[in-house]
Amino acid sequence: MLIQSPELLILILFAGLILGLATGFPVAFSMLGSSLIVGLLGVGPGFFHMMILRVFETMHNYILASIILFVYMGIMLERSGAAERLFSSIHMILGGLKGGLALAVVVVCTIMAAATGIMGAPVIIMGLFALPQMLEKGYDSGLSCGTICAGGTLGILIPPSIMLIVYGPMAGVSVGQLFMAAIIPGLILSALYALYIIIRCQLKPGLGPPLPLEQRMISTKKKLYMVLTSLLPPLLLILAVLGTIFFGIAAPTEAAAVGAFVSVILALCYGRLNWKNLKESFYETMVISSMILIIVAAAFVFTGTFMLVGGGDLVKETLLGLALGKWGVLIIMMAAFFFFGLFMEWVGIVPILVPIFTPILAELGFNPLWAAMLFCVTMQTSFLTPPMAPALFYIKGVAPEEIDFGKHIVRGTVPFIGLQLIGLALLTVFPDLVTWLPRFMMR
Repeated sequence: MLIQSPELLILILFAGLILGLATGFPVAFSMLGSSLIVGLLGVGPGFFHMMILRVFETMHNYILASIILFVYMGIMLERSGAAERLFSSIHMILGGLKGGLALAVVVVCTIMAAATGIMGAPVIIMGLFALPQMLEKGYDSGLSCGTICAGGTLGILIPPSIMLIVYGPMAGVSVGQLFMAAIIPGLILSALYALYIIIRCQLKPGLGPPLPLEQRMISTKKKLYMVLTSLLPPLLLILAVLGTIFFGIAAPTEAAAVGAFVSVILALCYGRLNWKNLKESFYETMVISSMILIIVAAAFVFTGTFMLVGGGDLVKETLLGLALGKWGVLIIMMAAFFFFGLFMEWVGIVPILVPIFTPILAELGFNPLWAAMLFCVTMQTSFLTPPMAPALFYIKGVAPEEIDFGKHIVRGTVPFIGLQLIGLALLTVFPDLVTWLPRFMMR
């Protein structure tokens, strides 16, 4: 006998998901298992047909093919050594400032975010390369770890962000427009991080002492050469990807192919293109892309099950029936993204919540691009907020032994979470920060 109560079916659906995650099952299998149980209880054997169609729909989505190419581009750029070269040159330029090395980390992470579209690589690279130098130069451990973790999270927002590629099809929004909408918010967060470092190191110079004069005594000609040779290749890659999208030369998937090809050329120019790096890049791309796509497919099934048993109508009626006004409903949605971010990565959150909330946003009259940026910045905090907090665990895995997880890493990231919330408030109060660039480019 089938269960007819949508409330009971939704309770079983989310209880199964939470139980699966709590017992250590992978996110994809937790979603699929919970969906299968509820589908059989609420729909019957015919649910299998819907499940197959939803998975096929995901794998048939042309825009999601760019995920594989962007992941490969990011991994190949990481192996080319571009980030280390860039940090070496930028820290020579900014090293004379108080907090100059931390500022160099923010600059490098911002550029790498626009060149890779992923979060893990900048955190690991800066953790391996920049963190030991910062500690050796007397930088505060908490400030150093917090800067690297927060700077690394920019890769999930600044285009070509893989999160935006997944978000677009879920919300029925152009990925190209999402890319344009995310540029200014990403730069605002980067500027907030830099401003915080400057102010804090001015007030307490011991947190980030400048480099001694003898360590930065190189000729202007050599500095210029270092900057040009380290900065131009990543900028070329950014132009190859974002330039082709913004000026209508290529769609995101074709631009991703261009970026993947250019990243191989850059590795060749840096002398890092060999069979070992190629083989490992292919393998890592296969593992990461498969993980992302199977979670997206499972989330498609999970959301389809939720809608099939009446969950979409129930959530819509509940939210619209609250006497909170449209802004209250929006705050509840943002709180849902934040709460899910405590326990799941964005790749599981986006396919679950975005299809549920998108119709409600349209009925409330909110701009979908603006709402998307609010949700994405909210999800960005999930990389720094335990218990999930992948950025914190990435840096713990590569940090020196004297770095304590709670005392240095967690404590150091707290101010940056506050800065992300300030950025979120600015985007909420001033929607043109999100919508101006897409409007300008569409002209």
